[in-house]
Amino acid sequence: MLAQVHDKPQNSDSFRKSGYDRKLLLPNVSSREAKKKKVIFWGIEVPETLSWHDWKLGKEVIKHLTLKNVHGKAQKLSYRAPSTPFFLTVFPQPITLNPGMSVALPIVFRPSEKRDYEDNILFMKAEGEFSVTLQALLPRFCLSMPAAVQLPVCATHSATEAAFPVHNIGDLTSIFSWETSSPFFMNPECGTLNPGAKCLVKVIFKPEVAGVHYASATCWFGGEVKQKRTIMLKALAKYPCLGVSVTGKKYEGVQPEKFQDVLCFGSVPVGTAVEKSVEIFNMSVVDAPCSIERAEDPLLCGYVFSCNVSSDVVPAKGKLVLCVRFQPEVVGEHSTDYFTITSAGCHLKTVLKVVGSCKGPSVSLLQHSVDFDWINLGESLMRTLKISNTSDVPAYYQFDIDCKGSVFSLDRPCGVLEGTTTLTLKVTFRPTHPMNYHRRVACLVHHQEPLYVDFFGTCHSDTAKPPTLQKIHLSWYRTNMVRGLTFYPPDILSEMLKNGKLQMDEEGALMLPPEISEDQPPKEYFEPNAMAEYFYDGVSSDLDLFPAHVSVSPREYDFGCCMPPYKSLSLCVTNHTKGNIIVTWTPNQGSVFHVRPEICEMPPLKSSTFHVFCRPTQVNSLYAAELEGFAVYKVMRHYNNIENDATICPSWCLTVRLRAHTYEAKLEHIIPQYLLDVPKTFPPVVCDTDTYCSMLLSNTSTSLITFSVDQTACPSVLVKPSLGHIIPGGHQIFLLSTHPVETVSQKHVLPLELNSYPAYTKEIVLQSCGQSLLLLLEGDGILYFKPLQIGTSSTRMYTIKNCTRLPMVFTWRIRQSDRKILSVSPTAGILQPYEAMAQAWTFTPDMERKYVLRVVVFVKWKSPEPVSPKDVHYVLRVIGEGALGTIRAQKDFLDLGNILVGDQKSYSIALLNDGICTLNYILSVEQLFTGPHDPEEVRNDLLALELEYSRGTIPARSKAFVRIKVRPARRLHYTWKIRYDICTPRATDLVSAKEKEEFLCRVEATGVYPILCITDACTMGTASGKSKMHIWKLFSLDTLNEFLERDPTPGELTYKVPTRHSTCLIPPVYTPLLLDFDFGSAPVGSQPTTVMLLLENKGVVPVDWAFLFPSDQKMDIERWAEDVDFTPQELQQMRIQDNQLFSVSPKSGTLLPGQEKSVQLLHRHDFIGNDRLPVLLKISYGHEILLTFSGVTVEHDQRYVHFASTKHIFAPIAVGRSHPPTQIYKLYNGGSMPVTFEVQLDNIVKIQEKNFQHPVFVCLTPRGEIPPGESGHIGWIFSPLEAKTYEVDVVIQILEGDSTQISFQGVGYNPNIVEEAATSRQFFSAAVLPGSARLTVSGQAATLSHNRICLGNIPDCTKTGRLVFLNNISKSKAAVFTWQVNVLEIDPNSGVVQPGESIPCFITLQPTRNPYFCRINLVCEVYIQESLVQYERDLHEWEKEKERQAVEFTITEKDLETKKKLTSPSVVSTLPPIKSYPTPSQPPGCIERGLPLDKDASQVWAKPEPPTPLSLHLDVSARSYAIEDFLSNFALDFPRYFLCLAFPSIKSKLADGSGHRNRTDTECKQLSLAAASKQELEVVTDILTGVIRSLLEDGHFQKSVRKIEDEPIPYFSQFQSAKSAELQDSTQGSTIPSRISASTDLDLEKDGERRKMSQEASPSDLPESRETFHHKQLRVKEIISRQPAVGNLVELLLENTLQNIMIEASRGEVVLTAQPRVIALPPNASQR
Repeated sequence: MLAQVHDKPQNSDSFRKSGYDRKLLLPNVSSREAKKKKVIFWGIEVPETLSWHDWKLGKEVIKHLTLKNVHGKAQKLSYRAPSTPFFLTVFPQPITLNPGMSVALPIVFRPSEKRDYEDNILFMKAEGEFSVTLQALLPRFCLSMPAAVQLPVCATHSATEAAFPVHNIGDLTSIFSWETSSPFFMNPECGTLNPGAKCLVKVIFKPEVAGVHYASATCWFGGEVKQKRTIMLKALAKYPCLGVSVTGKKYEGVQPEKFQDVLCFGSVPVGTAVEKSVEIFNMSVVDAPCSIERAEDPLLCGYVFSCNVSSDVVPAKGKLVLCVRFQPEVVGEHSTDYFTITSAGCHLKTVLKVVGSCKGPSVSLLQHSVDFDWINLGESLMRTLKISNTSDVPAYYQFDIDCKGSVFSLDRPCGVLEGTTTLTLKVTFRPTHPMNYHRRVACLVHHQEPLYVDFFGTCHSDTAKPPTLQKIHLSWYRTNMVRGLTFYPPDILSEMLKNGKLQMDEEGALMLPPEISEDQPPKEYFEPNAMAEYFYDGVSSDLDLFPAHVSVSPREYDFGCCMPPYKSLSLCVTNHTKGNIIVTWTPNQGSVFHVRPEICEMPPLKSSTFHVFCRPTQVNSLYAAELEGFAVYKVMRHYNNIENDATICPSWCLTVRLRAHTYEAKLEHIIPQYLLDVPKTFPPVVCDTDTYCSMLLSNTSTSLITFSVDQTACPSVLVKPSLGHIIPGGHQIFLLSTHPVETVSQKHVLPLELNSYPAYTKEIVLQSCGQSLLLLLEGDGILYFKPLQIGTSSTRMYTIKNCTRLPMVFTWRIRQSDRKILSVSPTAGILQPYEAMAQAWTFTPDMERKYVLRVVVFVKWKSPEPVSPKDVHYVLRVIGEGALGTIRAQKDFLDLGNILVGDQKSYSIALLNDGICTLNYILSVEQLFTGPHDPEEVRNDLLALELEYSRGTIPARSKAFVRIKVRPARRLHYTWKIRYDICTPRATDLVSAKEKEEFLCRVEATGVYPILCITDACTMGTASGKSKMHIWKLFSLDTLNEFLERDPTPGELTYKVPTRHSTCLIPPVYTPLLLDFDFGSAPVGSQPTTVMLLLENKGVVPVDWAFLFPSDQKMDIERWAEDVDFTPQELQQMRIQDNQLFSVSPKSGTLLPGQEKSVQLLHRHDFIGNDRLPVLLKISYGHEILLTFSGVTVEHDQRYVHFASTKHIFAPIAVGRSHPPTQIYKLYNGGSMPVTFEVQLDNIVKIQEKNFQHPVFVCLTPRGEIPPGESGHIGWIFSPLEAKTYEVDVVIQILEGDSTQISFQGVGYNPNIVEEAATSRQFFSAAVLPGSARLTVSGQAATLSHNRICLGNIPDCTKTGRLVFLNNISKSKAAVFTWQVNVLEIDPNSGVVQPGESIPCFITLQPTRNPYFCRINLVCEVYIQESLVQYERDLHEWEKEKERQAVEFTITEKDLETKKKLTSPSVVSTLPPIKSYPTPSQPPGCIERGLPLDKDASQVWAKPEPPTPLSLHLDVSARSYAIEDFLSNFALDFPRYFLCLAFPSIKSKLADGSGHRNRTDTECKQLSLAAASKQELEVVTDILTGVIRSLLEDGHFQKSVRKIEDEPIPYFSQFQSAKSAELQDSTQGSTIPSRISASTDLDLEKDGERRKMSQEASPSDLPESRETFHHKQLRVKEIISRQPAVGNLVELLLENTLQNIMIEASRGEVVLTAQPRVIALPPNASQR
């Protein structure tokens, strides 16, 4: 076989079969004469390489380089000469080649030294360049061979081969030799190759082990210095796997585990051959050579089974058909044989058992006697005799009688009786003398015992009338013969009967009286064995069943050559009876043999001589005949002589066989033509027992055949008849008998002489062998059992074989005490000849000890005769051991972790058996739950842990694995306790088995669902201005997260993974979870609304998620099957999907535990209208939530307010609150036009009237305006009167737009029942926003440390603040930030953040006296500093150019050219005119005033637009209470807050400080004095003048001013003098309140007076005055500490201190977590 030969290594799976040539050496072909390899470059054909060989120093060698144009057009090219001086050519010049033309370029090679040269010549064309390599190499050794050889796949212990070429491409003759390793072999291993010659090298692969084989084959070649080349040899070897398939009916005797492949032939006719086929299947991928061998048995004489194949190859994945032939020879014998099919080097053996039996004819005579009654002499009578063959095997039969010389004749004395047929024969009776005739004739059947029939009749004459012989007379005669009474004539018997010496029994036969027989019972006649009766006649054998009454000698005689006139023989007839007899011979008129005298009377116990004359009639002929004679008592001549019928005695028949011939001595006798059917062996019998067989000799010629068997040549075999003749077309059946006495095979040679000519002697060879009981026990009679667990059983198959040719019966006998331990099946049975039987032995130990048991098997022959020996038995020793064993798990605790509910996880538990015995175990599982569950629901749950096998076996000192499958059904923590019990056949009680169970291991697992949640959201595009709180509400993300935390419903798990399951455009909905994703509204053509959602896997298992559009759920079906009638909803969905108005990117993905992924949801505003699309959020093995994407696109001039919902619920308010908080309702302007709204208050008034004029609902902003793309706020106060739910429907009218009715709902609760803290928590947990920014968009340069700030519940007179860090996440760009400040104070509100820097921003909520719900959206606009600087630079240049163009003018005088030299050059415009395009916030068409409009737009310099900032949203939420309400509900939290009492009054604003954004620009200007008109200023001046004048004239006001002067001096005023105070007043003006300076001067004056008074006091009053002064100072300090200004100053000081610390910590200047330092002071100088 030739394998693939590769220049590069190939994989081991590529094989190819092909033939190969036995001739290894190929014709010598020079490589130089081979065709040079040509290449084509752009239509020019050139050789790839131009080489010089056999060159010499000092000589030039010229070669021509041929260039040919193979293109269809003319080609032009040029070339460059070689760079080295060793290769020369003509001077380069252009070459033009027409199509098909060629040019030869001469190249001269001039070597200067002996080495290798290499250069190239370069050709250039318009398309490119190409080169031709020039080489001049020295003569060298070089062999070319493949890099790798892949051999075909091969079976182990087989061989395959591949051939590859080895080519000598060098210039020298090379000798090569191979070196390789087993199992590869090279042929030839060495050789010689001339230059240019090739040879095939075969690689032979002979593997012994399966697997992939790699080896390197090294080829050594060259001259004195050896070179080597290595090739890689690769081959794959596999073990063959053969299986035997027996066709036909299954054999009933197939035994388990052994001898399963049985080929049964059934019953086969004797002498015929039957073939049956057996298929040998090769289940492997390699050809498997195999051999078929018969089990050799030296005791077997002959084989009746044969196979036509002894060895062959079974093709891969193919089969081999074996023909087994069965030709039996012994009828009734059961044959068994074994064929062994061996493959893979005798490692794999399969035993094929063949069985069959031999069947022969089953011939029987329907009657055992033919009664002719009596006839007169000279008459004849014919009767019929039926012979039947009940078998389907043809039967050869022959009646042993010569019908020509007998009074009884048959029309067909011999013939063939076909199967299942009955033949009627005609029997004729022709008596020749008046007497009674009786002859017992044997019917010989080939392959069957002979049959006997009695012919009898009586002949009367005129003078002699013997008694008529009847059937009863024959029966009485045989009984009398057994009793020895037939040797007396009838008259004597009658006399003895009269005298009482004889009696008659019940059947009528004679018997001796009891007193004579000594009380012995009379003998009875039993039909003897047919073969014994045939052979034991006293003549052929020395034995005689019954003593002869009359005998003749000889019984057979050969006259030899009997020439005319005659030859005589004397016959001696002896009378053994005690009466006179008459002997009569039957005359044969046509025979040459005659007896004289024909009738003779003989006295008792005397002999007479008769003469037989042979008178042949012609010469050269063969003669043979049988003489028949009858002897009868003389008294039987007349019936009157018989007094009692019981004394009648039939006649005895005498026969003599004769043979003669008339051939001369030297004349050859006639050649016999015959067929001889003779068995090779005698049927097997027990030693010292007769065995019989038959032989058939058929005469196929037209002449008589005579035969004679010389029994003296082989006295051990009896043959009957030994002499006789066969008529033409007839046959002779011989019966042979031998008596083997030994078990050694004995050979018998019988000479059969035919036609009285020694040259025609046929030697018949037979073999016989006596059989003795021989049973073969496997393993020398020893059966070993492995150690067993007490109480368990082990079964082993043990084989016994019958080594004889006779069936035998076996019986096992086990001691009574051992029967509980040891048993066998079957205990008794029949073993056919040479049959091996596998028996199942079961060993069950009951104690922990070793067992040595003794078992006896008795055998005997199946046939009851002869009796087999009584003491033939064999002993079997059974050795085993009982032990106690335990099982343990390699890990007694196994935690499988988290498993998806409904999913499956497999694991293998290792069970260890450390004992010496094999253990059979039964496993049981107990299931426990942990976690919230309903016991009633989980009670009926199936076991979530499934054992692959609950029963198993672990061998001794080994390990077994039990595969468990865990499939949790609920989100619970499962615990399974696995217990085991040793399985014993006696452990039938389940209750006791449960008690004996032992703990094995504990398995735990947690059923989980894939948990996905939305952790962050941000907006881009049109929705970038929306706050995160607003987006969270529009997309119902709280509800979505709540849905995702639940357990999936069964409907959601209809399809566990995303599946195309729908045939409709609108797929069915299986989930009850429905949500709206509201993208809001935007003008048509605006940027898409983009929402980024951050998905996070907060579970412990991977999550596969997908957003499925309706088209993703629809199956692909043929167009003819689709419904063309679409509903409006289907058409709308098709429009949305086709135009991709909604998109999700990515639409699917997988999140590992803890992993995050951002998903972009996009709504395009390409078409005006309301878009809705159902999108299914599918989590594999989890939730299925239907999300309805909705968005609105409005026209440019449409005034549209987007309502997220038509229902708004106020925060619950306690009943009885005097200061209900202000609440906000937001409106969003989704169009491009400003919107003015009005709130219809009619229903609010009705509610107030129903509640006793109590203002339940108060609208603080009944009218307002909302800029485009921004939110408008409506302030509400909900003040419930009683604890119930209030609801009012309010219509919000959009001027020049649509009206929308909103349902406002509020709940009042009893504060005594519901705590305020509960409602407060409900407010703060309304939107669970992420605390920090986790989602970033592309190009984002900064992030906030928090997305939301919750200030909690605060008093309305306190100041609260938080710290937020602004982080620059860019590594190279600085960012500029600006906070849009409103009510909240932010420090700093703008600045620059360097790359990687974080800036702390302090956000402070100022106090207000109005309770409110605060939800403020702070926006921080972030710019890239580079873009902002560039914008300012461009803007500065644009404004500069604008100023220049503002003063630019054009001179239009016509005579400008004449005055050109006198005037100075005019300013020429070099830049385009300035034009400011409308900003994005302005509507289209709005152009800045004052700029020229007549310029070309393409030449207009547009005003630079500022860069688009990144908006960072910060949601601030708080709820303020009046102090009394706060103290009543949150008294414990009150000390945490600082009360700011001295603060300027702040006008009432909206809770989130965005009220100024709701006012229009006109309202803002009205509040500014700078924008006021002259009349407005005059009115204000007049009002203030009147107010001040009235205050100065008010006496009460003057007293209050004087009282202020008496107030104590603040502590900080003590550190300044009056002069400094005056200086401060002069420098700061009105910045310091006048009341402080005045009080200070007054106090100083009083203080000076006090000092004077103290100085004037007496010294005795000094201690008292000092104490008084100290108390006054304490009082003054206490008064100062209680001042609000002092508290505010301390608060501010602490706040600034903490802020500085936080700033320094953020910059790394201070480490807040560092350990405090301990400073060691220097020792005191005084201590030295």
